[in-house]
Amino acid sequence: MARVVRFHEFGAPEVLKIEDLEVGEPGPGEMRIRVQVIGLNRAEAAFRAGQYIEKAQLPARLGYEAAGTVDALGQGVGGFEIGEAVCVIPEFSMNRYGVYAEQAIVPAAAVVKRPPGLSTAEAAAVWMPYLTAYGALIDVVRLGQGDAVVITAASSSVGLAAIQIANSVGAVPIAVTRTEAKRAELQAAGAAHVIVSQAQDIAAEVMRITGGDGARMVFDPVGGPSILPLVSALACQGTLVLYGNLSGEAHQTPFPFGLAVGRGLSLRGYLVFEIIHDPARLARAEAFIREGLRSGVLKPKIDRTFSLEKIVEAHRYLEGNQQLGKVVVTV
Repeated sequence: MARVVRFHEFGAPEVLKIEDLEVGEPGPGEMRIRVQVIGLNRAEAAFRAGQYIEKAQLPARLGYEAAGTVDALGQGVGGFEIGEAVCVIPEFSMNRYGVYAEQAIVPAAAVVKRPPGLSTAEAAAVWMPYLTAYGALIDVVRLGQGDAVVITAASSSVGLAAIQIANSVGAVPIAVTRTEAKRAELQAAGAAHVIVSQAQDIAAEVMRITGGDGARMVFDPVGGPSILPLVSALACQGTLVLYGNLSGEAHQTPFPFGLAVGRGLSLRGYLVFEIIHDPARLARAEAFIREGLRSGVLKPKIDRTFSLEKIVEAHRYLEGNQQLGKVVVTV
């Protein structure tokens, strides 16, 4: 038996329950992981609330990302040893697998060897943020030297990963945050410029920063009507990459015809799974991230750590938008 987090109804963090369940043995192509640290993601909060792109089948497990050790190997799985330190990446449907648990069975395709030099908590904070940011900035848009990129929700783990990746290729990360409270921290995290959206005009500030040229890219997980000033901040032939729906108003996301046609703009929907499910693209992403971690230009930031017993409080904190970096849970 192992402690496993599940929910039997959709709702607020309080629906999460810790239950004792039999995990069982891994099947062909699967592995059982002894979980040490779980990395929390807003996707899991949306799954719990019934607002994710995939509807949970109740009762449901959840959890995409973790660091731990190999506990058992299913038939046909090679390249790993029992006890080896590994990470779980978001390669699967949470209706089939979930890592909010002491032990978890996952597809072998979702397991990678732990990068050296990281703490266990840092290892649980790498793959979702850096794969998401790499996929959009490098694989899709191919940002390069001198390109300006506007990063909204910049204090999130994905936002910080985007700042670091932009800097690593010589691009200019412009962080957007709602209040003045996080300005200094974002500057310390590597943002070349910080725009406080409650006090400043985003489009005007981006144009000032770029000398009137605008940003090559906007990287936004919010959506809804708030993208209007972001579209206005784009350079000719710029791209707005939308990778989330934190606003809860995705159905009201406008894309102004006049600006789009006049400047040749693109709106690109993006999910990290398009990288993860393409072996060649995933291999390039993993190589880029591992090299960045090795050289030190990429460094995951842990904001706060909770115990598994505090999973409800951890989800409350995750949704409170107070963090700067990754929220993790120790098992």
